[in-house]
Amino acid sequence: MDRLILTGARLIYGTGAEPVTERAVVIEGDRISAIVSAGHPPAGATVLNLDGLTLLPGLINCHVHFCLGAEADPVRVLGADPPPMTAIKAALRARQTVEAGVTTVRDLGGTDGIALAVRDAIRAELVPGPRVLAAARGVCMTGGHGWRFGREADGPDDVRKAVREQLKAGADVIKILATGGVMTPGVEPGSPQLTPAEIRAAVEEATKAGRRIAAHAQAEAGIAACVDAGITSIEHGIFLTEAIAAKMAKDGVALVATLIAPEAIIGGGVAAGIPDFAVRKSEAVRARHVESFQIAMRAAVTIAAGTDAGTPLNPHGSIVPELRLMVKAGMTPMQALSAATSVGARVLGLEAETGRIAPGLAADLLAVAGDPAARVEALDDVRLVVAGGRVVVNRLRGGVS
Repeated sequence: MDRLILTGARLIYGTGAEPVTERAVVIEGDRISAIVSAGHPPAGATVLNLDGLTLLPGLINCHVHFCLGAEADPVRVLGADPPPMTAIKAALRARQTVEAGVTTVRDLGGTDGIALAVRDAIRAELVPGPRVLAAARGVCMTGGHGWRFGREADGPDDVRKAVREQLKAGADVIKILATGGVMTPGVEPGSPQLTPAEIRAAVEEATKAGRRIAAHAQAEAGIAACVDAGITSIEHGIFLTEAIAAKMAKDGVALVATLIAPEAIIGGGVAAGIPDFAVRKSEAVRARHVESFQIAMRAAVTIAAGTDAGTPLNPHGSIVPELRLMVKAGMTPMQALSAATSVGARVLGLEAETGRIAPGLAADLLAVAGDPAARVEALDDVRLVVAGGRVVVNRLRGGVS
């Protein structure tokens, strides 16, 4: 289709503005070329009628792990599978993700260069999937959180080398693991791990190369050290304080809370086969995690949506479970939608490419039944997905003229 027109839908631009009607979106190639009056579509185009649907930008998930499969113990499965099997599974998870209307993701750590290969295969149109920004391997301290598939490094010089290795491998973004976490036995979420000097070294190397840098940071001291060093985004941020949140807002440091990750672990529990240490730690931090999210909201911290997809019982695909929790914690549905569209794009440095419906941006679009500006759950009733101008899901009933 050289020119495609989407008409008849309620339109959400992704900017936080109220939905509008009587507009049509014109797609040429992989770009949105115009937004026109619905009553006067350009001639010589294929028209998809979206009457009764809502059209919005393709969604953005700022925290996924394609190498993890959301089993009860995904790290065990990752260790048991040979790399070729992990690669096949990762490609299938990418397809599942884009078919749920998520057209951009940031993969924050895997093994064997698999996320990078999936990214490149999608770009080459060999397999369907979302736009992927990939971090290669996360950088952690020896024995620290994520050591089982991270790059262990000790001291500022070794951390510099570790970051350079990820850059050499082709990483779009750098991931560090600054504190303990839930999914690694023998470490605690409230424990700082990388030192301030090591964190500064990582940030300096990423910045020199023009890359953004995300930090798994749950402990208060670790979050503070990352913010002081100039990190791009704090992932999880469980023990965030009002003082740190104020500095994050001032310095433009974003939060990607991933509220669904511990919630899914608690929901399944040891009865589902989730390791007891992960269940115990999740139960211990759940209330504080939500409180930190609310502290960030009150401080006007930039908050983008991310699910930590791949962690126990937290599957790839829909971002709705995270948005539902964000709304439950105090966001309006429209704020949550912005966190998963324009705000997410800004955090990833893609605001000139995607995240909004606007002429010149990528044709990343999602049509759903219902009104997600009223209920985010409407995002799960996917009727049409366009990623980079390509129709990857079409569940419209007729409607082509």
